[in-house]
Amino acid sequence: MRKVFVVAFLVVFSINNLKAQKKDIVQYRQNWDKQQIFWGYYLGLNKKDYKISYKTNDVFIVSTPSIGFEVGLIGDLRLHKNISLRLEPGLSSNTKELAFTHIYGGQKDSIREVNSTYFRIPLLLKFNTDRLDNMRPYVVGGVSYDYNFSSNQDNPDDNSDGEFRTKKNNFSYELGIGVDLYLPYFIFSPSIRGVFAINDELVRDNNPNSQWTGQVDYFGTRGVFIKLAFH
Repeated sequence: MRKVFVVAFLVVFSINNLKAQKKDIVQYRQNWDKQQIFWGYYLGLNKKDYKISYKTNDVFIVSTPSIGFEVGLIGDLRLHKNISLRLEPGLSSNTKELAFTHIYGGQKDSIREVNSTYFRIPLLLKFNTDRLDNMRPYVVGGVSYDYNFSSNQDNPDDNSDGEFRTKKNNFSYELGIGVDLYLPYFIFSPSIRGVFAINDELVRDNNPNSQWTGQVDYFGTRGVFIKLAFH
């Protein structure tokens, strides 16, 4: 019986202690979630690669991505207390090195460096949980139009002249998770996103039997990026 009283005492003490701690928590930016429209900006890093499939079972292109950057603006329209529609236009840039392992004759023929700078216009839905003190987890997903400033789609030269070509206009979808952290003077919102191309981004060589592009069935961006947003 004495053990029961001890356990009961500890439970009551713990509950009272938690309540006391909760009272001590200051909830910042309490009127923030009442806004229907708000703005922000973001910075981030990305690591984008290519998903490549072939017409045969051979795999002959090895892609090595580098770390790139993300920067842009955020516009948020609240549709419901837990749902908002977001527009996140911005720039995304990185570099990939492609090694064509089946081509011999030196780096001039077997290596291509692909520099990509995209102007991205993602349209996303953000689903929030209810606020938990000064944090609010969320998931986000949607589609994006991506314009590739580095595209040489209109260049008449192809890989036989050393030019690896990709398309200007591309579409992708992205999914991610994150959390809104309510701080005294602003909202800090880190998230991690995955991006996946919808269309084929490769411009084939003029020769349909090209050793660089002839056996490629699909060539599209995929990657992950960390976004740090401020509102």
